[in-house]
Amino acid sequence: MRIVVIGATGHIGTYLVPRLVEDGYDVIALSRGQRRPYRRDGAWQWVRLERCDREQEEREGSFGARLRALHPDAVLDLICFTEESARLAVEALRGSIQHFVHCGTLWVHGPTVEAPTSESQPRRPFGDYGVRKAAIEAYLLDQARRHGFPATILHPGHIVGPGWVPVNPQGNSDTTIFHKLAVGEEVALPDLGLATLHHVHADDVAQAFQAALQFRSQSAGESFHVASPAAITLRGYAEAVARWFGREANLRYLPWDEWRQGVAAQQAEATWSHIAHSPCASIAKAQRLITYTPRYTSLEGICEAVAWLIEQKVVDAPALGPVSRMGA
Repeated sequence: MRIVVIGATGHIGTYLVPRLVEDGYDVIALSRGQRRPYRRDGAWQWVRLERCDREQEEREGSFGARLRALHPDAVLDLICFTEESARLAVEALRGSIQHFVHCGTLWVHGPTVEAPTSESQPRRPFGDYGVRKAAIEAYLLDQARRHGFPATILHPGHIVGPGWVPVNPQGNSDTTIFHKLAVGEEVALPDLGLATLHHVHADDVAQAFQAALQFRSQSAGESFHVASPAAITLRGYAEAVARWFGREANLRYLPWDEWRQGVAAQQAEATWSHIAHSPCASIAKAQRLITYTPRYTSLEGICEAVAWLIEQKVVDAPALGPVSRMGA
């Protein structure tokens, strides 16, 4: 079975492509070629790598023809961000493909109303990213259920793992927060720190793609949440990080309007998006239908990512040893 992976050398693809090779698939990896996989793996020697600038080829009208010419049995699309892009892929592959698996996002749900949130909850997305991804999901499910196009949608949480800056306990990407928690400096959290984040290790996302392929008859025409077994609060997250370094978290809680004045505008915008969503996703459907079994809790995945940031000297903090990582 020939699998084409679009966006194959990113964080998910780093773990996914070797899994596919080990399963015996003939893998073709499409990538702009601007970065290498985050981890070395001998499986890549068996992968056919093709350079591909998707946006440019879509503008030129050649991307669909390229996909068709590869004669895939399945396509795993990790970098589709507009409904028009999805339409181009579907029209190019209609009638010639066994499975099409799209990478979505928990952001399709908008604010959490019922926790944990199931896939059946109404979509109320906000923000450009969530709105666009919800439109793609709606289009693909319509194509699957009314026209027989074999599409599956996987919705990951906040992806973590070595090589990637995790969403931090403030709900943004400021890596100095990990340093402050490690050395006992005060960290301010918005409101009472009870907003939630729902991380997922990139290898667990890869596992879900692998499972969707394996259980094609159960997954086609469906969407699935792909996250760790449980979401975490900002406060619980901060306290756990401090404990990794043998400290108690020195936390301060501020009303949103006061909190946002103390951080850069870009970080405040990211935090607002995360706390306004406060994702907390149920993974029961994926567990039941495609046997999704995450290996990492949220904190375990984050701990691995933070350990890598320390090793790379992005975060100034003591190295995290095996005991600290086990305590995650």
